[in-house]
Amino acid sequence: MRKAPLSLKPHIECVLPTSAMVMAAGLGKRMRPLTATRPKPLIDVAGRSLLDRALDGVAAAGIEHAVVNAHYFADQIEAAVKARKSPATIDISDERAALLETGGGITKALPLLKGDAFYTINADNMWIDGPVDTLRLIAQAWNPAIMDALLLLVPLSRAHGYQGRGDFHMDGLGHLTPRTGLKVAPFVYSGVQIISRHLFDGEPVEPFTMWRAWNKALESGRMFGISHPGLWFHVGTPASIGETEALLLEV
Repeated sequence: MRKAPLSLKPHIECVLPTSAMVMAAGLGKRMRPLTATRPKPLIDVAGRSLLDRALDGVAAAGIEHAVVNAHYFADQIEAAVKARKSPATIDISDERAALLETGGGITKALPLLKGDAFYTINADNMWIDGPVDTLRLIAQAWNPAIMDALLLLVPLSRAHGYQGRGDFHMDGLGHLTPRTGLKVAPFVYSGVQIISRHLFDGEPVEPFTMWRAWNKALESGRMFGISHPGLWFHVGTPASIGETEALLLEV
């Protein structure tokens, strides 16, 4: 990937990461009873599954390759991927043997992922583009000279369906610091990021969260954020589906 200027300001010329990993292996416990017979990424919102919506975003941005991990009802995930008609090549990272969480899932998928950096996308979140295609917006701000992780963040006040206290503080240059204790932070992680492969180098294929990689980036001052100008929805419970669909109708 070509180096970008030392700035978070989007620039016209950018090189998209060639791979995106869609995280689709979770058990979806908060979505029960809907997840009693299907995985959460295959739940429909406004007539389209969460997985299809994530992969639609990958295809719309022109990303050549995607990896989808699968554990819970993995056969259904595989069938849904095979049924897609998309110019992007899609590989399955099979986690049937053990659920590896976000960090472990990425580590297992590293042989399938291309490039020094790649997107990761949580399948239980939805975004609506602002003035610029969301995945291209992140790529325009990505600068491997100073970054190991660039997170798409949503202002807490616009995080539809989210019930937490926020995740990060962000300064004027985009540097991130995590929320601490019971305090409130003004930004929520959207589930979309570009992250460097080397943060997972040497990690064992075992269950661990994204924070193991993020902490490396934080310690080196190479963790950044960019605010999402469009809409974002966390679809975490059955009730949130109707709420999201109502907001989509307004849009």
